[in-house]
Amino acid sequence: MTSVSAPLTVSENTELSLLARAEIVGRESAGPAAAEVDREGRFPHEAVDALRAYKLLNCAVPVEQGGEGASLGELCAVARILGRYCASTAMIFAMHQTQILSLVRHSTPGVAAFVAEAVAKDYLIASATTELGTGGDVRSSVCALTRDGETVSLTKNAPVISYGEYADAILVTARRTADSPPSDQALVVCRRDGVTLEPTGSWDTLGLRGTCSPGFVLTGTTSADLVVGASYAEISSRTMLPVSHSVWSAVWLGIADATMEKARSFVRSAARRSPGVTPPGALRLAEAAAVHQQFADLVAASAARFDAAASAQDESMSGMGFSLAMNNLKVTASTLVVDLVNRAMLVCGIAGYREDSQYSLGRHLRDAHGAAVMVNNDRIMNNSAQMSIAYRGTL
Repeated sequence: MTSVSAPLTVSENTELSLLARAEIVGRESAGPAAAEVDREGRFPHEAVDALRAYKLLNCAVPVEQGGEGASLGELCAVARILGRYCASTAMIFAMHQTQILSLVRHSTPGVAAFVAEAVAKDYLIASATTELGTGGDVRSSVCALTRDGETVSLTKNAPVISYGEYADAILVTARRTADSPPSDQALVVCRRDGVTLEPTGSWDTLGLRGTCSPGFVLTGTTSADLVVGASYAEISSRTMLPVSHSVWSAVWLGIADATMEKARSFVRSAARRSPGVTPPGALRLAEAAAVHQQFADLVAASAARFDAAASAQDESMSGMGFSLAMNNLKVTASTLVVDLVNRAMLVCGIAGYREDSQYSLGRHLRDAHGAAVMVNNDRIMNNSAQMSIAYRGTL
């Protein structure tokens, strides 16, 4: 395992900027272990420990609640840096941020107390929003909450719970009552010591292997004050969907960054070998750089859109135009990352195709292909198609 060489006291670590801390975590912990994490399909313990040490897990929590009040734009910048070193680590960071912001932005007294606990103890928070029997629709639940005084319980057959075995708490969606329709969902905070996870499969995937996301039958018991008051429909549209699509896209941009670095390095090496001769891959590199810039601008603009709306408490966040824009971000970013890795492969040629080369792009390509199936692009575009029929504004 790789240890973090910099001092690990809270005061010293938080004197550094968020981006400086992310760079240290990526360079000293996530990057050195990335190949092993991918090869063995294991959880990136050293990188997550470093995220805790450098106080990055709860940096988006408001200052008055013990965090640093990081904006979505700043979270995306951190996710991008981590994605350049290890996509699995970056995706764990991104998914955690989606959960913590969902609690912060839709808080009740009990939830606020949990957030304070999570900040104090550097909790890692996972989610269980998908369920067998819903056809992959996260806005529909089969399981329901059962109430017994101040206690609620549920059982959910989830085909995927990313890093669930390693999380300190899991946010779970369920029908609000046994008589509620599938779309009347609540979001519930379940501490790990109140959850039983019965594995229903393994996690042997092409990429993003370190997220450790197999299926489980989740049985949970928690207190009634940890049922988030807002409906899941509101939480999803105003926070979970736009935040997740933004930080995921930033992770994929980080993968693209890594591939562009390798492509540039390959072309420079070729140029040094033949001074005065433009390498064959230089033109393709220039074309890829233009697409890469568009990708980076898209992610930055989308995060800025969210931050501006959130700061102004703009009701447009619940509108179709905002949802369409965030859907477009996810679909476009997940397409661009594969495109850019493929372009880099053409630049690097056999050196990029080989697994034993310094220019190897295999892990990046496999990770990139996970983007389109994290909430399937076809499902997203189908939802967008329905909204587009009714929407009369401009994005």
